Amino acid sequence: MDRWGNIFIIFLLAAGASLFFQKPSFVSNKPTVITNEAASTEHVSVARVIDGDSVELTNKQELRYVGINAPEYNICFGKEAMEENKRLIDGKTVRLEKDVSQNDKYGRLLRYVYVGDIFVNDYLVRQGFARTATFPPDVKYVDQFRLAEQEARENNRGLWSGC
Repeated sequence: MDRWGNIFIIFLLAAGASLFFQKPSFVSNKPTVITNEAASTEHVSVARVIDGDSVELTNKQELRYVGINAPEYNICFGKEAMEENKRLIDGKTVRLEKDVSQNDKYGRLLRYVYVGDIFVNDYLVRQGFARTATFPPDVKYVDQFRLAEQEARENNRGLWSGC
């Protein structure tokens, strides 16, 4: 092989090697974090709001929010809690996060609920539409909910303003 042939082969090898070792443009520079989130979350649509801390899903299953308790409709601030829950999630697709228990003693799903980037359980407590209600073993966010309730009380939000 002549000199130009050798140069051409070296050029091809170098070009191939640079393509091989080059990171594709669609690969992120951020580190990859592998979590088990997909296994513990699901996306569902809300058919109707039952009250301040429970809904019916489009598959006809009832869902109860974990870690909180909103007043019943006929109790002080119960109507407001239901209306706020309705404003947040009625007819929307929400993301559900499971803690330990699958269902409560009434057969309702027990989940933490997110709509967009709003953690609904926390929001309802923090704004005074619900209280913290802890039922072990489902205690993943108990400390967060207690702080949220304390903040709502100190600022006289919602049911803490006069109930």
